[in-house]
Amino acid sequence: MPAARDDSIRGEYERHDGAGAYYRSRGATYRNPHEPEVRESLLRAARDWELDLTHVLDLAAGSGEVTLRLRELGATQIDVIDPFTFDAYRARTGADAERFTFEQIAAGAIADRQYSLVVCSFAMHLCELSRLPALCTQLSLIAPSLLILTPHKRPVIQSDLGWELVREQVMHRVRARLYRSRNAPMRR
Repeated sequence: MPAARDDSIRGEYERHDGAGAYYRSRGATYRNPHEPEVRESLLRAARDWELDLTHVLDLAAGSGEVTLRLRELGATQIDVIDPFTFDAYRARTGADAERFTFEQIAAGAIADRQYSLVVCSFAMHLCELSRLPALCTQLSLIAPSLLILTPHKRPVIQSDLGWELVREQVMHRVRARLYRSRNAPMRR
């Protein structure tokens, strides 16, 4: 009997020799299959946790599902980064995404910026564990809040990485975690 085919994103990662290879080959047409859940989780987090949407970084923006919801929620200043799906993002939102990788951000590529909130949806769990501490530390220096939407319990972000977990909710197997920076200057 042949093995069952895995049509999940995880199965796609395996067929393409990793997440990076998958997004390099499919980035222009990528759509998050969990978009309805991502949009609902973001709506509930913004409503229940009173997120500061003054100047948001949509990190690893995919095809724009978070940006589109943020716009609906009234955010007008949204910076966007995604090194793989920038074509899909542009086609869907009409805006451009910067192309920094987690590795470049961990090395300080955006250290001169300040945001009210960083949102990372369905991506930070893919960061190499060896790079996660530097990535988290860099993000903790540029924003007072970090919202991670993930289909996993990963990433596990301990307080020694610059963040303190303050809220968490799970809805339709999407975990939303809100962290407060232990390092970022307070916004005035």
